[in-house]
Amino acid sequence: MTDATIHPIGLEVEGKVSEAGERSAPVNGAAASPRRRPRARQNGESPPRGRPGPELRDRLAHLYAAVSAELERRHESAGLEPADGIPVPIGELSSLTRELPRLARQTPHLAGMAGRAIAEGAVVDALRGMADFVARQRQLAARPATDQARIDDFGFDREWTESLLPIFRVLYRHYWRVRVEGLENVPAQGRALLVSNHAGVLPYDGAMIRTAIYEDHPAPRHARALILDAFFAAPVLSWLLRRTGNTLGHPDDAERLLEDDELVLVFPEGAHGTGKPYKERYRLRRFGRGGFVSVALRTGAPLIPVSVVGSEEVHPMLLNLTPIARALGIPYVPITPTFPLLGPLGVLPLPSSWIIRFHAPITVAEHGRESADDAALVLRLTDQVRDTIQAGLYELLEERGSVFA
Repeated sequence: MTDATIHPIGLEVEGKVSEAGERSAPVNGAAASPRRRPRARQNGESPPRGRPGPELRDRLAHLYAAVSAELERRHESAGLEPADGIPVPIGELSSLTRELPRLARQTPHLAGMAGRAIAEGAVVDALRGMADFVARQRQLAARPATDQARIDDFGFDREWTESLLPIFRVLYRHYWRVRVEGLENVPAQGRALLVSNHAGVLPYDGAMIRTAIYEDHPAPRHARALILDAFFAAPVLSWLLRRTGNTLGHPDDAERLLEDDELVLVFPEGAHGTGKPYKERYRLRRFGRGGFVSVALRTGAPLIPVSVVGSEEVHPMLLNLTPIARALGIPYVPITPTFPLLGPLGVLPLPSSWIIRFHAPITVAEHGRESADDAALVLRLTDQVRDTIQAGLYELLEERGSVFA
């Protein structure tokens, strides 16, 4: 948390230097200019009346800007959930040092299962499925280049994306064995803004949330995820992200999609969540300035908090090589228990057990579009969404019981 202290009457900040070069004093969250003695009125001069003079208006503007900046700084820089306020033993419920040896002891059992699968023809079925997948990709690649009706304004190719589902279905059903709760809270039609925690170095959680909604919802839908701008700098990756329905993490794109009654998926933690050290797992970082809430208020889209347990263990980051990351222009270069120790095999995610919970929607339409500029309301709703997700993570950790359950 920050060093500043919140008091009922306001916020304390350090004094700042005014434009005139004089040091100001902290006054309830703003740096006010030092007092000056009032100028003596000349003979016959009437006292000022009506609207405040230019000097007072400047001071009020300075006060408002300082308060706004301090609120933004506090909300953006505040860190993790305080460790002394955690109601569950995260270290025990998410312990790789305890669970990995147990997973290794299951190797003979897993080998036996693989042998039975081969005997029952599962491998043949898998190979046949792979052949069908390749054939389908050839069909899609042969489509006329002039047929743009299949691609929307954001570059989303629905037919091509659905052809990739067999791959994600294997991860979803068999590798991470994802359990889903509260899927009925996702509307069958109409707009909604899904807000989730984010972890795991690579964005597998977004893929699993989207797969859950398409595979298990009574009315299958595609959720359109907002992605960090940096990932769109790579040409091939940028094409792949847009082709599968993702777009830039920008309010304008989010509003356009919601106005078209789409499901939009956001991760307010951003790279701070996916690049979080494993020792800080399942403790949410602050949700920025609440931009996603402003988007929901402007579009009237309900907010649906989403808690994901399991993603923290797929690539547990022990260390971030920050200097190398900065040199490469990427958020982080992770050191995990398997990477780079195992070379290319180290990029394989661990088979953790996942639970995804879709919480009850938080409706915002009654506040009206103009309420998007109400900073107090935006902060209150932001904290409500964050608290809901954090409480869900604690509950799901206890429900799961074991990393590889």
